Amino acid sequence: MTNTTLTYTEAGTGPALVFLHGFCESKDVWTDFTKPLVHQFRVIALDLPGHGESPGTQDFSMENQARQVQETLQALQVEKCLLIGHSMGGYVSLAIAELFPELLYGLCLFHSSALPDSEEKKENRNKTADFVQKHGLDKFMDSFVAPLFAESNRVSCQPAIEKMQAIGKATPLETVLGCLQAMRDRPDRTELLKTTAAPVFFMAGKEDPAVPLEATLQQCHLPENSMTYFLGHVGHMGMFENTALTRQALLKFAETLYPADAQKYRAANSF
Repeated sequence: MTNTTLTYTEAGTGPALVFLHGFCESKDVWTDFTKPLVHQFRVIALDLPGHGESPGTQDFSMENQARQVQETLQALQVEKCLLIGHSMGGYVSLAIAELFPELLYGLCLFHSSALPDSEEKKENRNKTADFVQKHGLDKFMDSFVAPLFAESNRVSCQPAIEKMQAIGKATPLETVLGCLQAMRDRPDRTELLKTTAAPVFFMAGKEDPAVPLEATLQQCHLPENSMTYFLGHVGHMGMFENTALTRQALLKFAETLYPADAQKYRAANSF
């Protein structure tokens, strides 16, 4: 493995698709979702700082995480990519778009947002930090994960919920607290959406409790070039709740960036 800042998995050849996970997650959330993509794309999934197998940091700001992602991709000789960021990974992706715009062919906000935290959400971040410190991470994860899934999917997605809980419980406490503060304090990046040259794809669950439908509607029209896909009966975890449709929607966006490559892939996989 190349000496990089962050740990990663990599498979396939062709145009690069780079996946960033969310808060209390790891690169493993993308394992099943990305398997079919490696036949046509170079698929890279990273562990963000302090998550999975990546070392921690003293600075969990979105900007510092963005720099570590950029350094890792530079070490992997990725000159340009389609960057897919889930939830907090989307916040990091937006910071990359601001700091390293030359790196992006396109950007996918996968159940994510350029809006800052509202005052209510900032207070909820503080309450979460207090809860974790008082009651421990295990108790928090037992109550945190399932509500991210649409209620109608919680039985069928129980294996995914258990997987997410296990990943979250293995996340160091300092990472959890550092990321809660960094997410709370991140800036409004809706102006960036207006000025970015990269096409932007918004993946939105109609039952997402973390990024409500109204929030996506408020910003999906801002980029010069954008696509939006609204998933019915899906909450915040589309990669598990409706894997096939979510993957197909992402590929349709990739087709606008890499037309020849994506069309070959879709033909080979009967999409």
